[in-house]
Amino acid sequence: MAGSTTKKAIITRFEKAPVAGYVNPVSYLQPVGIEVLSVEGQIFTAPYEDVKTVIFVREFEAGSDFGRRVFLTRPKMEGLWVSFHFRDGDRMEGVMPNNLLQLEYYGFTVIPPDPYSNHQRIFVPKTALSKVEVLGVVGSPLKRRQPKAAAKEQIGLFDE
Repeated sequence: MAGSTTKKAIITRFEKAPVAGYVNPVSYLQPVGIEVLSVEGQIFTAPYEDVKTVIFVREFEAGSDFGRRVFLTRPKMEGLWVSFHFRDGDRMEGVMPNNLLQLEYYGFTVIPPDPYSNHQRIFVPKTALSKVEVLGVVGSPLKRRQPKAAAKEQIGLFDE
């Protein structure tokens, strides 16, 4: 693991138990899988085919339970409101940046529906998904309101 900045994460897998550990947010996505430093101090690489999600958490004690998986109303934060359909039939929603330059090659990083939960961000590998749907665009720059035109009955004192 290069660098010294690590984030707490829980890696949920399809066929195996979740793994709690630390990942470097800059270099954890490797060509063969996700590089993790376990809480026991062992570095290993989890293949993308086995990984369901990488949940960036505040504390390990809260576990890997997703909490709320869908938004109850339209999200307020700016970005793409997306729905992920996992290959095991599970479903989850999130908000991702509306910027194609921020897309990762191996998957998608989203903000989960409950901003006050233990989960800060969730990375979902493309290999874990069967379908991704865009449910809406929140805060689109295309729908900016035009300023009101000045009233015509107002006289212009300094107009030429």
